[in-house]
Amino acid sequence: MSAPVKQIEISPEWVGIVVKQVESLRFGVVQITVHDSRVVQIEKTEKVRIDQGERRESR
Repeated sequence: MSAPVKQIEISPEWVGIVVKQVESLRFGVVQITVHDSRVVQIEKTEKVRIDQGERRESR
């Protein structure tokens, strides 16, 4: 027998934060941490990629 599915309330506040974080990224990760069915933390890790054509050799 499976456990009952807990009904969650989606907060426009955290959804808006996630959307802004994703929109601001070119390359990276947005991680959502959940405790007791509530979003408690949103983290963004951004990567900066350097195009091979943009690299300069130091002499």
